[in-house]
Amino acid sequence: MKKDQHTVISIMHYVRLLMRSVIFIVLLLLYILNRTRGGEDIEQVIEGKPAILVTIWLIFVVEMALRFFPSKLESPGCQRQFSRNYVKTGKTDIIIEDNNAVFLVALIWISFNLIFGALHTIGIFDDGIMILLCSAYSVCDMICILFFCPFQTWFFKNKCCSTCRIYNWDYAMIFTPLFFVYKPYTWSLLALSIALLARWEITFFRHPERFSENTNGYMGCRNCSERLCLHKKQLNKLWRDSAAMFKKRDRWLLRK
Repeated sequence: MKKDQHTVISIMHYVRLLMRSVIFIVLLLLYILNRTRGGEDIEQVIEGKPAILVTIWLIFVVEMALRFFPSKLESPGCQRQFSRNYVKTGKTDIIIEDNNAVFLVALIWISFNLIFGALHTIGIFDDGIMILLCSAYSVCDMICILFFCPFQTWFFKNKCCSTCRIYNWDYAMIFTPLFFVYKPYTWSLLALSIALLARWEITFFRHPERFSENTNGYMGCRNCSERLCLHKKQLNKLWRDSAAMFKKRDRWLLRK
């Protein structure tokens, strides 16, 4: 495999990024247009267009449903929970260095979204804003995977998504604002995402050896089918080269 070759999984990440970006832009435009015209709220517009509602709902339901089963088309980050992906290394020490940061991340995320929930409760945010938040979170989720992840950089310090302690928290985090939107289609998405998170956490506590690179060889770099680290390194190099170029230009301008 060439170093710059995209894998099937990484290509699917880019497809999800494009798809979620389109969904966000469509929802945002609908919200702005209807607000400026004094029309219906965005959820009423969506409910009035069943094709849009069912399509968006199905996309995320199918994505979450597939996470409950082993798949070669999913990221190794979420697949290590399954027994068939447990590759014994011969070591017995279960090392999960970033586990303590889990509670801090959960506290920050819940507190952060409680602020939005409070604004919704007092009427500053409407249901449309909460739905837009979810859509924005879904785009940010793919940005974290493909380009830059603040959880990895600032909290967990893990080497990549394949070792991320909270990989399968993503959908629950995406749909957190839907707790305040009392609709069958919103709560069904939230319930499925929580079930996915619960499955992940139960498996972690029952089989922690599957989540430690020290005991599970599947998490090692040589078994990675994603190779996103190569793309991130290329992006970091581009960023450094660009910064050096601008710095060089500034020095040249100062001399003049």
